[in-house]
Amino acid sequence: MLFAIVAEDKPGALELRLATRPTHLEYLDSQVEKLVQAGPVLDAEGKPCGSVLIVEAEDQAAAEAFAAADPYAQAGLFARTTIRPFRQVYAGGQRLG
Repeated sequence: MLFAIVAEDKPGALELRLATRPTHLEYLDSQVEKLVQAGPVLDAEGKPCGSVLIVEAEDQAAAEAFAAADPYAQAGLFARTTIRPFRQVYAGGQRLG
């Protein structure tokens, strides 16, 4: 099942994000089989201010565990995180259903 993980950085946390990024990417690299899409949300200046991940997980609890294990979350980067089931309708320029 797919889940959308949407996380908003705490105000003024860009330095923490940049310092934690290498371990965050190592974590995602170790979980790549679960990733459908992932990347930062950008502010008006083009700087990262949050994250969006679409992940494959067995259930809500597994998606929550995935998000909690992210070094960004463990470093306290996020002001809030929302995790919801996601239905993919388009991918690769094609409608799926």
